[in-house]
Amino acid sequence: MNRYPVWKYAILVVALVVGVLYTLPNFFGEAPAVQVSAGKATVKVDATTQARVEQALSAAGVQPQAITLDATSVKVRVENTDAQLRVRDVLQKALSPDPNDAPYVVALNLISRSPAWLTAIRAVPMYLGLDLRGGVHFMLQVDMQAALTKRAESLAGDLRSQLREANVRHSGIGRNGQAVEIRLRDAQTLAAARRVIQDQFPDLQATDAPDGTEYRLTATLRPEAARRVQEQALKQNMVTLHNRINELGVAEPVIQQQGLDRIVVQLPGVQDTAKAKDILGRTATLEMRLVDESAEARAAEVGSGPVPFGSERYLERDGRAVIVKKQVILTGDSLTDAQPGFDQQSQQPKVDLTVDAKGGRIMRDVSRENLKKRMAILLFEKGKGEVLTAPVIQGELGNRFQISGAMTVNEASDLALLLRAGSLAAPMEIIEELTIGPTLGAENIAKGFHSVAWGFAAIVAFMAVYYMLFGLFSGLALAVNLLLLVAILSMLQATLTLPGMAAMALALGMAIDSNVLINERVREELRNGVSPQAAIHAGYDRAWATILDSNVTTLIAGVALLAFGSGPVRGFAVVHCIGILTSMFSAVFFSRGLVNLWYGRKKKLKSVAIGTVWRPAPDSAITKAE
Repeated sequence: MNRYPVWKYAILVVALVVGVLYTLPNFFGEAPAVQVSAGKATVKVDATTQARVEQALSAAGVQPQAITLDATSVKVRVENTDAQLRVRDVLQKALSPDPNDAPYVVALNLISRSPAWLTAIRAVPMYLGLDLRGGVHFMLQVDMQAALTKRAESLAGDLRSQLREANVRHSGIGRNGQAVEIRLRDAQTLAAARRVIQDQFPDLQATDAPDGTEYRLTATLRPEAARRVQEQALKQNMVTLHNRINELGVAEPVIQQQGLDRIVVQLPGVQDTAKAKDILGRTATLEMRLVDESAEARAAEVGSGPVPFGSERYLERDGRAVIVKKQVILTGDSLTDAQPGFDQQSQQPKVDLTVDAKGGRIMRDVSRENLKKRMAILLFEKGKGEVLTAPVIQGELGNRFQISGAMTVNEASDLALLLRAGSLAAPMEIIEELTIGPTLGAENIAKGFHSVAWGFAAIVAFMAVYYMLFGLFSGLALAVNLLLLVAILSMLQATLTLPGMAAMALALGMAIDSNVLINERVREELRNGVSPQAAIHAGYDRAWATILDSNVTTLIAGVALLAFGSGPVRGFAVVHCIGILTSMFSAVFFSRGLVNLWYGRKKKLKSVAIGTVWRPAPDSAITKAE
């Protein structure tokens, strides 16, 4: 009756082993480290970079504890902060001797001390939030007026192109702040221009007024369109910030919107505040220029002659020189989209580009006049330019065209990403900056750990006194619940914050409710005169429905917090929901496994250690008076 089959015990053993393995990394702590990541969008960090790091440290006589390479950076783990500063100086000098043109970012960081065998099975610690780990907090103000002005300037160029195609003659198009003004000679032309705006530009609303002998048509963004422009600018800035923060190697950065025009950035574990501010404020711009293919330019490419007048020399990713003309054909402001794909004819990787109407007209004219010539796409960061690609113009281009050639699928994806998110949609400035030291974070961790530990100890002590052996079984199930909760959070790479630790302490108190229901149900069966084996069986079976109902209703509240909350509320909700699921497993499945293992083998069980079973007093005799 009260025996588990072997496969159920196998599941329990596997769950315990997995829980122990994936909880262990959280006990090793963190070590000071130096991280090397790409300082430019065109620079890649790979095994060659790792070899250069090892060579530089060997030449300086520095013996690090470990050097690891991941997808975006090389991390050097050292013993203490003094060695950390020395390694940073050595790598800064070896990899980025010119601070104004640094190809790599060398930043201070913290990484786990977990042994290699745990890392090999992807057992890594939980991320710690800003309140536990320390780090920096920035609040950035987005210049929404600049975003609207930029959009108005783009619409002015699009209007000029559409009016030309519709053969609507005007006396001039200009921009007055965020409004586009069109001067028209007569009422008939005014009506035609109004029709073009109504048909082609649904985001614009137009008003007209006499201006001497002419008419002035003023087009402005509709309020809903202006809000959409602001939202898109905010989202693009957040995406660009996320790409840049990846260079710092922050495990779990917090980048979220606050209000209509502010972005909050939290970087847990970052020690180099100046480096973080430098990367957040960095600007990148794209330019398209024609390649100078004259004889003098070819000589300058190989270094046998000077750069011709009106041209400049830049390098490609592989180090080859390209001589491009100074005249800028198009900038990244005209680029609206860039997506990787495959050429239908050659099946080679390509990048599809889309530009606005003004850019399409420029590309059409330039490509028609420069067929079979090369056009270079340059990326400028910190005033330094590099050639991303320099393809040959194969035909007349327009609003949509493609870049193809000798590139891999990964290179096409990288190029599309660079073209798409190379710059901010609107300028930003840091209006608030806070630094939380690791000492305060360590104090918060200690307090949170003590609250969970003392809460756990108090619950186990009470259960052992009140329910005796069954109380000890409940305490072991509660320990397994905590073990599985930490293991799952580690496997999910969740971020643990102070609200998360509060949810962990709450999960312990809620998890023991299920065992209380089971134990009381067993007591009730014993009071009714049921045999101990039957009482155990009935107690677990009949308490299950109540346990399920109570946990499901609590889980619904947790899911609501997760769906509609943000920041600390979501952190609380994640731990809360996972804690409910692990408590149902440990309180019912695991605790019953312990009880079955202890009592199930006893055929003639006369009593169980579940505390005092208060039996009801017998009914008093009732006499009837005649």
